[in-house]
Amino acid sequence: MQENTFIYQSPFSLESGVVLPQLQLTYCTIGKLNPVKNNVIWIFHALTANARVDEWWPGMTGENCVFSPKEHFIVCVNKPGSCYGSTGAASLNPETGKPYGTTFPLLTIRDMVKAYQLLKNKWGIKEIQVAIGSSMGGMQAMEWAISEPELFRNLILIATNAVHSAWGIAFNSTQRMAIEAGEKGLEAARAIAMLSYRNYELYKVSQTDPDEKLEHFKADSYQRYQGKKLKDRFDVNSYVTLSKAMDSHNVGRSRGGWQNALAKIQAKTLITGIESDILFPIEEQLLLYSFIPNASFKLINSLYGHDGFMTEHDQLNAIIQNFLFPKNIPYKTRPASI
Repeated sequence: MQENTFIYQSPFSLESGVVLPQLQLTYCTIGKLNPVKNNVIWIFHALTANARVDEWWPGMTGENCVFSPKEHFIVCVNKPGSCYGSTGAASLNPETGKPYGTTFPLLTIRDMVKAYQLLKNKWGIKEIQVAIGSSMGGMQAMEWAISEPELFRNLILIATNAVHSAWGIAFNSTQRMAIEAGEKGLEAARAIAMLSYRNYELYKVSQTDPDEKLEHFKADSYQRYQGKKLKDRFDVNSYVTLSKAMDSHNVGRSRGGWQNALAKIQAKTLITGIESDILFPIEEQLLLYSFIPNASFKLINSLYGHDGFMTEHDQLNAIIQNFLFPKNIPYKTRPASI
């Protein structure tokens, strides 16, 4: 995928009322935009991922994949607030010449969508054939499909919700408390997050020690490893920014409630849940299924909990393929227009 940067050099107003002096978006594309500008596949990444879909979602884009660059213009933008090129806490504030750090303002899912609309307008996109996102990525896809319902033909929402739950907010708040506590806070925050991404059964299978130990348990070393791995690649203030943005997610805000907001979606919609997900339980996806017109629901069977959307590639690809091409048209002969 080709990585590029878009800089919006005018003031960018946030939902909170704070104005950023400018906005930068780093994005990756593969394939070409057709002359009528309606062959777009827009992929929204989850919390700490980046715009390189080929790195974190193998088998989704490329030759003989669900989304082929021969037919489609495939886009993924590093969300604002992240630390992989788009404006966020790690970016230099053009007014001070120093990183924003802890002074970076509150960002919402709606602000992210507003930023993507700038890029959409720059390209002159007339229709998005498929918008797809998992977890926080699904929040963004849903928000955009509500704010511009006529723009989207197909919408795929995986392991996400219409309003972030008190349970999810509590997990995020607890992670921020760990960050506030000291030097290894981000490592502790990630270890806490892993408990919500996975579940009891998976840890029982993968982290139980075979012998009778007194210390140095597999589960302990696994948690520490996951914490250090994130600390080595991610900015702590960006993590705080994005977790607060997730907490802000409520498609019904200023729209008469989430039920009214979901009813605005015009796209043919696929909603997918993961049976063992304790962070975004299936009941949340079933609510989406109940209130989004022209929606269908499919269940992923996985031991991996919320992380199932990252591990169950074969199941997910088959579900998406059947949703977009219900007659199972072979890749080489399927129509370019979904």
